[in-house]
Amino acid sequence: MTLWRGKHPLVLASQSPTRQALLANAGLDFEAVAAELDERAVQQASGLLVPGDIAALLAREKALSVSSRQPGKYVIGADQTLSQGARLFSKPAGRSHELHSAVAVARDGKILFEAVAIAGMTMRRLGEAEIDVYLDQAGEAVTSSVGAYQLEGLGVHLFERIEGDHFTILGLPLLPLLAFLRSERLLGV
Repeated sequence: MTLWRGKHPLVLASQSPTRQALLANAGLDFEAVAAELDERAVQQASGLLVPGDIAALLAREKALSVSSRQPGKYVIGADQTLSQGARLFSKPAGRSHELHSAVAVARDGKILFEAVAIAGMTMRRLGEAEIDVYLDQAGEAVTSSVGAYQLEGLGVHLFERIEGDHFTILGLPLLPLLAFLRSERLLGV
């Protein structure tokens, strides 16, 4: 049973297994379509420096890119950046950092909704031996997510404290997205 009431299937502009699992677990019927976007080129061309603004831009661009190829369909774009203070990172360089997760929904080449959520992450003090064990156990997974950890897996062992919702940490502000879809009468709950 699906909760989706839209005329066309919902589209996720992402191949992220985590984002796909979040939507599936929320009971949404959707198609996953790659955005085929050079994220670094878009970011550099924008001149943006604020992590949340960069995440929002990339989420919008992903949604718009796929929306132009999927007429009539609601398309979700999402992105996440990591920062420590005002510095933007691909991997964390300190104990505390923030994850900025953005979501945007486009239809027929127009942005209908967007939101950015922030989660604060405090890593516990780790020695080189502990880091080596983590990297050995996590393997290639460390290269597939911002920050080189996946909180839903072994990465949970790296943290002392987390402030923010689980969905934001996983890269999709799901609660604001669901609220938008309900406001559009696209969900059955």
